[in-house]
Amino acid sequence: METSVYGASLAGGSFDFVSFIKQLQTVLRLLSWLFSIVVFATITAEGFINQHGQQDTKCIFNQNDNACSYGTAVGIIAFLACVAFIILDAYLPQISNAKQRKHIVISDLAFSGAWTFLWFVCFCFLANQWSHTVETEGIPEDAARAVIAFSFFSVVSWALLTLFAYRRYNQGMDEVGLGYTDPSHDQTTPYPPYPSAPEGYQQSPFTHNSKGEGSYQPPAY
Repeated sequence: METSVYGASLAGGSFDFVSFIKQLQTVLRLLSWLFSIVVFATITAEGFINQHGQQDTKCIFNQNDNACSYGTAVGIIAFLACVAFIILDAYLPQISNAKQRKHIVISDLAFSGAWTFLWFVCFCFLANQWSHTVETEGIPEDAARAVIAFSFFSVVSWALLTLFAYRRYNQGMDEVGLGYTDPSHDQTTPYPPYPSAPEGYQQSPFTHNSKGEGSYQPPAY
């Protein structure tokens, strides 16, 4: 049975790209990555329009620029984070240090939990502003609804990623509690220490000077 620590097998195994892509956690990260692209790309491309010949552009969500800016910022950071964590997930089995694995899993847990909350705020904020949007003439309504929908999908995907990170953290704690030790901290020496001289041992009666000439010294009684 293969041993794993913090959701990844012990270091030394070969990387299987196909198995990695098929993992549910990897699929969720790719979906979260795709959802974030839809949100910030749609807002960037169609989130600001000119109404009634006005020179300044306004956000399609109740002309509240903060709504568009918030959705764009959350989406871009989520996009970059998904790329970073996918790379870390692929690199994790090559790490033999249990503390480094723990730090990566804790970072994943903290970030996924935070972005679940921020995506929920984004969904509520955009949905609220869209419900208060009165003048919809010239506004791409399908784009606005897509942003709201994929914000909700992001809440679900990041919540599941938080659950996976929490399970990996608990698994790592269980493995350490069952006696897993970090190989890099193993202080066992391959050779036993040189034995000390037994009691009653006396120095040789011959001494050597700096020129290499020996002289006899009678033993002391």
